[in-house]
Amino acid sequence: MATNHVKRAFKYRFYPTDAQAAELSRTFGCVRKVYNLALAARTQAWVRQERVNYNQTSAMLTVWKRTQELAYLGEVSSVPLQQTLRHLQVAFTNFFGKRAQYPRFKSRKKSRRSAEYTTSGFRFRDGQLTLAKMADPLEVVWSRPLPEGVQPSTVTVSQDAAGRWFVSLLCDDTIPPAPATTAAVGIDAGITSLLTLSTGEKITNPKHERKDRTRLARAQRELSRKAKGDGANRAKARRKVARVHARIADRRRDFLHKLTTRLVRENQTVVIEDLTVRNMVKNHKLARAISDASWRELRAMLEYKTAWYGRELVVVDRFFPSSKLCGVCGAIRAKLPLNVRTWTCECGAVHDRDVNAANNLLAAGLAVSVWGAGVRPQRESSRTGQPALKQKPPRREP
Repeated sequence: MATNHVKRAFKYRFYPTDAQAAELSRTFGCVRKVYNLALAARTQAWVRQERVNYNQTSAMLTVWKRTQELAYLGEVSSVPLQQTLRHLQVAFTNFFGKRAQYPRFKSRKKSRRSAEYTTSGFRFRDGQLTLAKMADPLEVVWSRPLPEGVQPSTVTVSQDAAGRWFVSLLCDDTIPPAPATTAAVGIDAGITSLLTLSTGEKITNPKHERKDRTRLARAQRELSRKAKGDGANRAKARRKVARVHARIADRRRDFLHKLTTRLVRENQTVVIEDLTVRNMVKNHKLARAISDASWRELRAMLEYKTAWYGRELVVVDRFFPSSKLCGVCGAIRAKLPLNVRTWTCECGAVHDRDVNAANNLLAAGLAVSVWGAGVRPQRESSRTGQPALKQKPPRREP
C-alpha cells in the first residue's frame, strides 16, 4: 500500500512572555475587529443586492488603517488581518453554496481568540518559532517532533477560555500505510456502552463529564456568586470553570483518538450509522449524556483517519432499522423501546439489541461497499476533502 501525503496540523502548548502575551492579545482584538467590520460591510452590500469579495474588503482594510479611529490596526502584523478576511470569504462561499448558515459577528467574550500567520508572518528556524512583530521566539513545549525536513505553511496561535496558549503548525506529512487487512466492523453508538462492535465487543462509555460533574458544579456556583461588576474576581472564577471544562474535553479527545486509531488500523471497512445529534440533544433527559458521548467528534475522527490510512468508511442512512431488524430472518419488529435491551424474534432468535444493530449495520455497509447499490456522496470531510459513502434507505414497494 502506498504512503499517503496529507496536510497535518501539529498542536503544541507554549508560554509567552508578558510582552508577547500583550502583542498577541492586541492581535486577537484587531482580528476580531476587522472580521466584524468586513462582515458589516458585506451585509450592508447584501441588503443593497450587491456582492463584496475578498479583494474589496482588503482594499477597505487599507482605508480603515488610515483613519484616526482605526489607526491601531496598523500596529499589529497585517498577515492575521488579511487571513481573517480570507476566512470570511470562505464563510460566504459556504453560505452561498448552502453548506453553512450566514456568517455571524465575533463576540469579545464568546468567540475563539486566535490569529493565523502565513509564511510571511513567521520564521521557523533551528526548532524555534518567531512571529511577526516579535523579537524573541516563542517558548514552545515540543511534545512531539515535527516531520523531518518540513517547513510549516501556516501557524495558528490561540488562547482557550482557561487561559492556555497553543500554537498549531500546518505541515506536509507522510502517513505510513496501516497493516494490510480485510476485516470489517459495524459500529452501533450508545450511551451505556459508547460503542458496540459487530464482533460482540462493548466499549464502556467513560463518561468524562459525569466524573467531573461535582467539581464543575462547585466552580459554577462560585462563579454565580460573583457580581457582574466584580471584574478580577469574576474573571478568576470564570477561568476556574473553563479549566474544568478543558480537563473534560482533553480527556474525552484523548480517549476518542486512541479508540478511533485502533478501529481504523484493525479494519479495512468501518460501518457507522448517520446519527442526527442535533435533533437527538433536543431530548432533555438524554441531552447531557449524548453531548458527553461526543458521537459527532468520533465520526469526524473516523472520516479523516480512514482517508489517511486508505480505509473505507460507510455511513448507513439514519432510517435504516438496525435495532428492530432481525439479523436471522429479516423480520422487522414494530416497536422497540429504549429500555428493552434484549428481544426475541418470532423465528426464535434472541438478540442483544446493540450487538444485533452493529451486525445489521455491518451487513448493510458491506452491501454498499461491494455492490455499490444505493450509494450517494455524504458531506466532505474538512481534513480530507473526500466524502464517506452513505446508503440510501430502501425504497418501499407500493
